[in-house]
Amino acid sequence: MSEKLQKVLARAGHGSRRELETLIKSGRVSVNGQVANLGERLEDDSAIIRIDGHTVSAKAQEEVVCRVLAYYKPEGELCTRHDPEGRRTVFDRLPKIRGSRWISVGRLDANTSGLLLFTTDGELANRLMHPSRQVEREYLVRVFGDVTESKIRNLVHGVKLEDGMARFEDVVYAGGEGMNHTFYVAINEGRNREVRRLWESQETTVSRLKRVRYGDIYLDKKLPRGGWTELTLKDVNYLRELVELKPEKETLLDQNSANTSRQRERSRSQKIRRAVRRHEERVSTPSKGRSNQQRRNKKSAGEAGSRAKTGRR
Repeated sequence: MSEKLQKVLARAGHGSRRELETLIKSGRVSVNGQVANLGERLEDDSAIIRIDGHTVSAKAQEEVVCRVLAYYKPEGELCTRHDPEGRRTVFDRLPKIRGSRWISVGRLDANTSGLLLFTTDGELANRLMHPSRQVEREYLVRVFGDVTESKIRNLVHGVKLEDGMARFEDVVYAGGEGMNHTFYVAINEGRNREVRRLWESQETTVSRLKRVRYGDIYLDKKLPRGGWTELTLKDVNYLRELVELKPEKETLLDQNSANTSRQRERSRSQKIRRAVRRHEERVSTPSKGRSNQQRRNKKSAGEAGSRAKTGRR
């Protein structure tokens, strides 16, 4: 049974459906030497498919191992594969892979930091991004302005933006002083600049924004900015189950690398504990020294007093 070309290519890990639709519209995809049209169906499994002149594979989903990375995006990086101005992109630091490519699950603005997921499975990426799936995202946001209970109610009940109604699922106050306030907010969509636009609708300005959660996948506090970690098979299958995809049966996660990482963490913890013990010893040693000196001083004072008494006699 034939399938649309962009769906086949997305499942094989050559990009999300949206990205591939753009490539097809631009005439950058060909099938058996003929430029492909949007909506075209792949009738022949042995067809030669090229993207930008390079032959690509259209392996079935069962033949491709689904991998997912969690990346800590710093501010200033762009969510694009190539930037004409040569600016840094989120793909620059990712590990190189053969026979597939990393697909970004959604985007973050250049001025937004935090958790960004990448996968080799285009169908998984497409479903996680689709509004109908209602996958919850959580952000840590710092806003500048007068924030009242009335404004918070507006944000939770719903605000009309230029592209329709929008709302936060939850808003939790996390502290602040003066006109600067920090909140955790949860949202079920990924529209362009939606979090910022919601706050702007209440006459406040977002001064810092960081995504800390996607579904139940949290940004690891130990992960440095610009760092990435590959998700375990359990977490990969959590995401697949979330969007009604069959579970993955294998992983390419290097267990030896994972074990080495755990050994480094244990070694670091041991070093910290040894440093704490040495500090405690240094603190306690002077105390003992002072106690001994105090006893010697007391003894000397006692002897002096005895000599004084003897002299008076």
